[in-house]
Amino acid sequence: MGVLFICVCISGNRGSMVRADEPKAAAKYQKILFLGNSITLHGPAPKIGWEGNWGMAASAPEKDFVHIVTRSLEKSSKEKPKTLVKNIAAYERQYASYDLKQHLKDAFAFQPDLVVVAIGENVPQLETEEAKTQFKASVDQLLKELRTDNKPTIIVRSCFWPNPAKDAALRQACQQADGIFVDISTLGKDEANYARAERTFQHAGVAAHPGDKGMQAIADAILKAIQL
Repeated sequence: MGVLFICVCISGNRGSMVRADEPKAAAKYQKILFLGNSITLHGPAPKIGWEGNWGMAASAPEKDFVHIVTRSLEKSSKEKPKTLVKNIAAYERQYASYDLKQHLKDAFAFQPDLVVVAIGENVPQLETEEAKTQFKASVDQLLKELRTDNKPTIIVRSCFWPNPAKDAALRQACQQADGIFVDISTLGKDEANYARAERTFQHAGVAAHPGDKGMQAIADAILKAIQL
């Protein structure tokens, strides 16, 4: 399916969402690219008590939003979709100078038909208009590079830890790229969506990530957007 020429806001309220295990009319995507940060993928980091190699801080690989989304879309496809999952936290922290073409060669060459962009949490605070403009421009360029000849469906979600300035830039860039914006800002306001509400963690930073419930809610919001 090509890029949808709309930019819609999907509420993070679980009560109005399609469950991730109940796919309706989802497109049959064959190649799915996930670009995110530690919420999307984080390798083992023993110093902070994280032993996983999946989205922090789900309790198991199958509990993170990437695996939930992929598993749901598999049900509407004759073949298991190929996926490429990348942690681009370095881009978030260095968006002004980050060389997209050099560092994301494999992502652009992957030629996905569905792209899920889940960034923002590691972006430094956008305290000036210049910073806001620069971040938005960098996301514009990222999405432009992703809009290849096969015209993928592009999903951009807001920050799990809501931030009006960052989320506004992400929304505007998404709209300009004819993508679908998924607003999950309400999720981070609910303590039950945090990993610390489910288990005890050695490191407060890990505990501040979404737990299994939060990951499910993120996946539900993305899947609802895809199925519109």
